[in-house]
Amino acid sequence: MKVRVRILGVGMGPQHVTPEVADALRSCDYVIAADKGCPQSGTDGLLAARRAIAAAYGVELVAVADPERDRADPADYPAAVRDWHEARVAAYENVLRERGGDAAFLVWGDPSLYDSTIRIVEQLAERLPLDYDVLPGISAPQLLAARHRIVLHLVGAPVHVTTARRLRQDILAGQRNLVVMLSSALDLAGLEDWSIWWGANLGTDSEELVAGRVGEVLPELDAARSRARQAAGWVMDAYLLRDPQ
Repeated sequence: MKVRVRILGVGMGPQHVTPEVADALRSCDYVIAADKGCPQSGTDGLLAARRAIAAAYGVELVAVADPERDRADPADYPAAVRDWHEARVAAYENVLRERGGDAAFLVWGDPSLYDSTIRIVEQLAERLPLDYDVLPGISAPQLLAARHRIVLHLVGAPVHVTTARRLRQDILAGQRNLVVMLSSALDLAGLEDWSIWWGANLGTDSEELVAGRVGEVLPELDAARSRARQAAGWVMDAYLLRDPQ
C-alpha cells in the first residue's frame, strides 16, 4: 500500500497553524519529527513545539533521533549536508515502512525556504510507494517584517534572501538589501554604517527584537542573542541588512 506524506508549514508555533494545515494535520495518523536533543538540557525545544502542535490536533508524534551532523564548518559543506540527509532518509524510511498510513512532517516556518524536508521526502519517494503534498506556512522573513512593521524592500527594488555563510560573498557581489538567515553567530564587522532589523526565536516566548544602525546596536544585539539562548536553549535568528543609501 502507498504511504501518504503531508509536508506542513507551521510557522513559528501553534498560533501560526493555518486552517488549511490544521485540516491536513487532523487527517494524518502520526507526525514524524527529529529529536535533536540539547547538550545543556537534554531536551529539544523545537521538538516540544512540534509535539504541542500535534497534541492540539489529537495526532501522535513519533520522535526519531536525529543523526549526527558535521557542524564544524567542513571544507565540503554540501557533501556534509548530503550525508546528513541520507542518514535522515534512512531513519524516516524505517518509521514509514513500519507504520504505513498517513504521516506528516511539521516544518518550522515554510517548506520553501531554507528547509530540506521536501528534498528528504523526494528521496523517500524513490525508496517507498509514497505520495506527498506540501502546504505553506508563515516564514521567518514574513514574521520579521511584521514584528518590525517594515517592508523588506525599497520601492521598486529587490530583496536578496541569503544565509550568514554567504553574506560577505553576496555583499561583494553588489547586494545592498539582504534578508539573512541561518546565522550561527553575528559577524557584522565593517558594516557599522548599515541598518539592521533583527529578530531571534520569532513567534516564541523567547523572542527578541533589535533595530538600528549596526555600529550603534551591536552590544544590544549580543545581549539580546544571549537572552534568547538562555531562555530557550537555542537561537534561531534572521535579519534584514540594508546599506546606507
